[in-house]
Order: sequence, then structure tokens, then C-alpha cells
Amino acid sequence: MGRGGACAASEGAEPVGMWRLVRAGARAPPAVAALAAAGAGPGPGGHGGTEGWYEWAAGSPPVHWAEGGLAALQEATGLPCWAAIAGGAALLRTAVTLPLAAQQGRLLAKLENLQPEIKELAQRLRYEVSVRGKQLGWSEKVARSHFARNMRRIVTELYVRDNCHPFKATLLPWVQVPMWVCVSLALRNCSVGALGSEVQEQFSSGGALWFTDLTAPDSTWILPVSLGLVNLLVVEIFASQTKMPVSRIQRLVTNFFRAVSVVMIPIAATVPSSMALYWLSSSLLGLSHNLLLRSPAFRRLCRIPRTPSHSDTPYRDMLAALASKYSFRKQHL
Repeated sequence: MGRGGACAASEGAEPVGMWRLVRAGARAPPAVAALAAAGAGPGPGGHGGTEGWYEWAAGSPPVHWAEGGLAALQEATGLPCWAAIAGGAALLRTAVTLPLAAQQGRLLAKLENLQPEIKELAQRLRYEVSVRGKQLGWSEKVARSHFARNMRRIVTELYVRDNCHPFKATLLPWVQVPMWVCVSLALRNCSVGALGSEVQEQFSSGGALWFTDLTAPDSTWILPVSLGLVNLLVVEIFASQTKMPVSRIQRLVTNFFRAVSVVMIPIAATVPSSMALYWLSSSLLGLSHNLLLRSPAFRRLCRIPRTPSHSDTPYRDMLAALASKYSFRKQHL
């Protein structure tokens, strides 16, 4: 793939022409079409049904921006298609999501350090409400209402004081998920001929190793299975890091992400290899960044406050927790 190759073609394409190519020659991958079926109906721009929604998403400005960004990266570096895809994933993960993950870590650390103070204030407030309730003859329901209302006010004031409202910790997925979708659709457009046959031909010969054709699914299933294993490893690492009793909701959330990791394997086997390669590269970078954020030195660099659950040997503790968890399961099989 030459300099300014496949991705560069997207910069000069007019939106209308690209829109027509998407409608004429590109169909949604089966997995994406199935996911979009629940929202079938008149899509933006007057298109009806699943295809209308998918075409609208594939031709939206953010997807074109992703195509242009990939073209600019390849133009600047002269990398082949597969390397530009992996490099783009590394660039986005490092420049966008890693700083957000560090900010999320700071917020979560502040929230954890607030818990002893919140617990103490809750005990004091419960006593004051009990005394006041006896003086005024409140029923138990009225007393609980006063306690809950005042406790919410106190906790909100603490969040404002320390600038650590929990909602701010959700910024990372709100940025990461749309970015992941836009880049995936941009790669899909390049792979199915939505940007022209020349772009598709360059992608068909721009792979490496066993996935030489980036426009075709990985028939060996190496990329899909690797993606599933990496995602499962990320889930297990998160599940093993907590030192507190796990609630029922936390178990459900963990099992949900385990299921998603498994379901992503057949989905990745049905899409072009360019998309599966991007997904795997992004997951590998996400795993490495999650491990990096456990490093005491890196946490100090990011000014993440020390917490009661902080460990000076995080990697040793992580391996010990995983070994203990799975050896326990094995003994009880």
C-alpha cells in the first residue's frame, strides 16, 4: 500500500458520493445487522429499517473523520494498512483513553478515601435523627425519609468539596465506545468498497502473516479467539482486584462482560479482518494500560491518591488472586 494509499482516498471523496457507495455496494455485517434490528424503523435522512440506520451511521461525519485520521497517519508514516490500523489503535488509546483512565483513577481513589468520613457522618446523622424523631413523635417511615434526604445532601456536599462526583468517572466509556464504533465503521467502509474499488484492492493486499486480505474475515479464527481471550483476561483482572465483598449486582455485571467477551468471538469472525485487527489491537493496548495504571510509580506520576486498598506489589497480588481463585475452582470440580 503506497503513501496516502487506501485511507487517503477518503479525504478527497465527497460525502454524497460516499453515501451512494455505501448504499449501493455495502451491507451491514450479519452481527451488526442483528444488533441494529431492535431499532429498525425510519432512520435519519428518511431511510427506513436496519439498512437505513446502518448506512446513516457508516456515512456520518465522525466516521469520515476517522477515515481521514487513518489516511493522515498513513500519509505521515508510510505504514502498510495493517500497521496503520494497529498504530492508529495505539495512538487513540494512548492519547485519548489513557488520560481519561488516569482521571477516572483519581476520582475513584478520592471516592474510596471518602468512605470512612461518609460512614462516620452517617452514624452521627442516624443518632441525631433518632433523637429528633423521639422529640417530635416521628414514625419510623418519616425518620427514614429525613435520614435519607439529609444523607444525600451531606454526600453531595462532600463530592463537591473534593470534586469527585461519581458521574465524572463515567466519562471514559462515553468517549471510548463512540470512538471504537466510528473507527470500526471507517475500517468497514474501506474493506467493503464503500470508498471505491481502489481502496478495497489496497486493503485486500495490505495485511500480514495469516491475514493478508484485510477485506475478508479471518478464516483461521486466530484474531477472533485472541480478542475473546484478551477481553476475558481484562474482565478477570478487574474481578480479582477488589478486596471487598462482591455484591450481587457486581457479580451480574462481571458475568455480563464475560458473556460479551465470548459473544465477540463469533462476531469478530464475521467482519473483515481489518476490524478484527483493530479490535484486538485496541484490547491489547487497553490491557497494557490497565496494568500500567496499577503501577505505584505511574499512579504517583498521574497524581492518583493513595487509598486503603492500594498495594505496593500490585502485580504479585494480582497473580496470587488469580491463582487462588482458579485453583479453588479446580479443587471443587
